[in-house]
Amino acid sequence: MDADFWLERWRDGRTHFHQARVTPLLAKYWPTLELPTGSKVLVPLCGKSLDMVWLAQQGVQVLGVELSALAVEQFYAENGLQAQVREAGAGRYYQAGDIEIYCGDIFDLGPEVLGTCVGAYDRAALVALPAEMRARYARHVYGQLSDGYRGLLITLDYDQAQMEGPPFSVNDAEVQAVYAGHSDAVLIDRRDILAKEPKFAERGLTQLDTLVYRLQRRP
Repeated sequence: MDADFWLERWRDGRTHFHQARVTPLLAKYWPTLELPTGSKVLVPLCGKSLDMVWLAQQGVQVLGVELSALAVEQFYAENGLQAQVREAGAGRYYQAGDIEIYCGDIFDLGPEVLGTCVGAYDRAALVALPAEMRARYARHVYGQLSDGYRGLLITLDYDQAQMEGPPFSVNDAEVQAVYAGHSDAVLIDRRDILAKEPKFAERGLTQLDTLVYRLQRRP
């Protein structure tokens, strides 16, 4: 799965993964991280998520990362924000107020950018990546965040044989393995959501759980 897969989805409007609301589990658990006002928070593979607006309203600086310029431009336009744009390295930065989005490949970002983030929120990135990319992604991103960072991770757990991803199933055993080298991943919530997600039942799933983790740099 490469960049063209996601760019094509945005071009074709096949963005059923976009939520037209703030994620309830974010609103419930984000305050428990107790990040200081003004903290910079990374939102990888952010699309045009309204979660970024909510995070900014909590007093943090948001740094989203997204491959699709179309998604980024839609985000600012749909939220009535006028973004300033600047070129930097292999990508382009858009910024309006406390929400900045890097339009480019997250693997092109190094510690000079990722190291400024003391928080992270991942609802869409880990579950969007095939199995062979997940450990590399976690090591590159979370291994370069600020020492002592705190974050929130949301994944899905289902029988991968019943449905092709994305979103992919990333169960607790895999989360622990993927983050073991640099971060503690503490499971703080697990709930059955299949009844609330009929489109997944239509695709053949008989079980679907959402898992919520509190992440923190391992000493």
